[in-house]
Amino acid sequence: MEATIINGSWKGHLGRGLAPRELQFLLWIAQGFTSKEIAREAGIEAGTVKKRLTNAMFKLGVTKRTALVAEAMKRQIITPVCFVLAALLAMHSMISDDSMRRDRRAPERRMAQVRMVRRTECPRLTA
Repeated sequence: MEATIINGSWKGHLGRGLAPRELQFLLWIAQGFTSKEIAREAGIEAGTVKKRLTNAMFKLGVTKRTALVAEAMKRQIITPVCFVLAALLAMHSMISDDSMRRDRRAPERRMAQVRMVRRTECPRLTA
């Protein structure tokens, strides 16, 4: 089993070219955090975060943070957790016989319709 880091709605895979701390900061960048916000969360200086991200950019051969996230997704270093959930649902539907689909419609009830009509419009049965 491969070691992973899950941070928010992103999953990072260790052993694919980035150090654990670089991967952790990359996951925060993918969530939209700034270097100062990451530093505050991690309890370190913002310069340390910038240095780690610069190292990660060098390793992946990019120069911008958005390109860093895109390249990491391309190399499957990081993936959104929703993809994992979608894959899990797809695998379940292929393997299992029971339906995961819920029918959200109310149960059908046969109800007699009562209509109010004027007496003159009411048909009369005569015997």
